[in-house]
Amino acid sequence: MKAIEVNNLTRNFNGLKAVAGISFSVEPGEIFGFLGPNGAGKTTTIKILTGQLRPTSGWAKVAGCDVVDEREQLKPQIGVVFEHQNIYERLSARDNLDFIARLYGIDRRAVDEALARVGLSGRSKEKTQNFSNGMKQRLLIARALLHRPKVLFLDEPTRGLDPNVARDIRRFISSLSEEGVTVFLTTHYMEEADRLCNRVAIIDQGKIVALDTPDRLKADFGMGQAPTLEDVFVGLTGHYLQRETV
Repeated sequence: MKAIEVNNLTRNFNGLKAVAGISFSVEPGEIFGFLGPNGAGKTTTIKILTGQLRPTSGWAKVAGCDVVDEREQLKPQIGVVFEHQNIYERLSARDNLDFIARLYGIDRRAVDEALARVGLSGRSKEKTQNFSNGMKQRLLIARALLHRPKVLFLDEPTRGLDPNVARDIRRFISSLSEEGVTVFLTTHYMEEADRLCNRVAIIDQGKIVALDTPDRLKADFGMGQAPTLEDVFVGLTGHYLQRETV
């Protein structure tokens, strides 16, 4: 069974196709990069795949669950870390996770395990309003993994973090894949996607314009002697910049 299956998925907003008939699949344990410029359809796609938004047409399954007809069955199978940090800053790290554990009916020992896993055991009683951005991000990842989901959606997980913390989070993402967790990753850091992802889909104007391994994308679309994934991305999606400079 595929971890994610998407077939001819569309979503319209007032006549505008934010997602225009995309299809792809993701294997269990794969780190799948979903890249695109702002407004390309990434967020809309994630909202559909996590059951927050109904598609206009087409269908998708995540962890074997139809994202429309089986939303309740889907919820315990997925974890989501949003681009914006949405934690309860007046609560401690432990209280943040305790709250989620009660919602899911999870043994509270899982809270200790999750805190230890992201290196926050020693700071668990502190209010999160005093945490650095990196510590907050680690807490969000711990929260998303608390119920042991099969598929983890990460939206810009290293945005605004210093290089040391970003590297730690990338290592953690790799370890999740080794454990069989499927990771659906959006990022604007092309080097990060190149290092982490088994495959990458590039979406532009609601359509997938390329999908393959980073190395094959660089071989097929890159320019020059040592093409980068950034070269590929700009070449495929930089049309609006080209128009502005004409």
